[in-house]
Amino acid sequence: MTSDKTSFAFISARDRWPVIITQAIDDVYRTITQTNDQAKVDEGKKIVEELAKLKYELQHNRQLTPIQDDGKPDIALYNQELEKLGQVAWFNVPWLYSECYLYRRIATHFSLSQHWKSYDIFARQKMNTFRSSRPAVVELAARYKDLVTQIHNDKSKTGPEADEAQKILFYEMMEICLWGNATDLSLLTSLTYEDIQKLQGSEARKASEKNILINDLDKAFDVLRKARDEGKKERRVDIVLDNAGFELYVDLILAGYLLSAGLATNVVLHPKDIPWFVSDVLPGDFAALLSALANPKNFYETPSDDEKHQDKVPEPLGEKEAGELSFLFQEWAGFHAEGQLTIRPNAFWTHGGSFWRLPAEKNLVEDLRASELVIFKGDLNYRKLTGDAAWDPTTPFTQAIGPLGPGSGLNVLALRTCKADVVVGLKPGQDEEIRATEGGGGDSGARKWAWSGKWAVVSFSGGK
Repeated sequence: MTSDKTSFAFISARDRWPVIITQAIDDVYRTITQTNDQAKVDEGKKIVEELAKLKYELQHNRQLTPIQDDGKPDIALYNQELEKLGQVAWFNVPWLYSECYLYRRIATHFSLSQHWKSYDIFARQKMNTFRSSRPAVVELAARYKDLVTQIHNDKSKTGPEADEAQKILFYEMMEICLWGNATDLSLLTSLTYEDIQKLQGSEARKASEKNILINDLDKAFDVLRKARDEGKKERRVDIVLDNAGFELYVDLILAGYLLSAGLATNVVLHPKDIPWFVSDVLPGDFAALLSALANPKNFYETPSDDEKHQDKVPEPLGEKEAGELSFLFQEWAGFHAEGQLTIRPNAFWTHGGSFWRLPAEKNLVEDLRASELVIFKGDLNYRKLTGDAAWDPTTPFTQAIGPLGPGSGLNVLALRTCKADVVVGLKPGQDEEIRATEGGGGDSGARKWAWSGKWAVVSFSGGK
């Protein structure tokens, strides 16, 4: 609940959300100043007024009001839920619902407009963060090219050594995907089988792994290897996406790796269909990312708005770097053209409730059951899987995900760096032990260690 002062929910509602709305207002203003269409300008100013009103209601702890109908079926679901909750104000409401409500309500101001219908208030921010990740993007592109070339050259190698090398590479790729950053890139420098096996004992790997409190990657790998070894023709992996920018880039690297290594025959990516939780992936983010990679020199050498203000000129991109980024673009475009890499948005991912409601979405759940493995990325997806409930942290993950657990027909893998209170699957005493560490929360009653993104969980549930 946002009323629980020991929770990150309270801090989110009080401190984070007003800043997010302010940034949204600033973004619309910037776009207004760059347009000559008076009708668009007038409508933009009205949207700014609506956002300012929302910010006022939030900061003054007003009651949540029904969301205006923009013709989409999920509005009825949001408003029915609000009715069931009764008279709730911003600082005394279930966190998961109210945060989803906040973004859904912001989205209606745009969807009800004429000139701003498909506008993404967070797009500028998302591409700026991708641009600022340039060193990691370039380095990972080089590693990926080496890796894929090696995989193609070694297709004929089989046996325990090859299997072990593939397993370790799978772990590396998943861990880079988990942390969504470049800290582990050094681990992919050497790609001979011998060197890959040395990775298992590498210091960098051990250091990153000690912060993964639950690590079920072996179970996920076994599922994919078994399907391959049994000779299944169609072997699909689904990724329910989290953030755009560098994280989406890493997700695409993972998808490309799974396809190149023969661990999947096709990968389905699930973005959101409205601007969501600031940085979540929309279909348009794929287009933006791919066009950046298709013409990397133009993308990285054109000054951003901020660089223009500061009279800064970006470093030119080397020919080798541009070539490696173009290689990625060609790879992914090829997979997409062959139907091996597809994008499938669904309104369910931006509903207000938890994923315990997934079985009621007959078409979506049937589609996901065709997958060998459904990977849920990030903190929000984890909160939705577990109902964002105040579980005892030793509750098994398979139990906390309710109807998506055993017998659901879904193999679920949650890849999550912890940025919120809910956590399950820990050993007895583990939560207390980490709370006792510096910044862990101590005796405050708050599970502060779970807010920082320093710790992670990789939890698997076999539902097939």
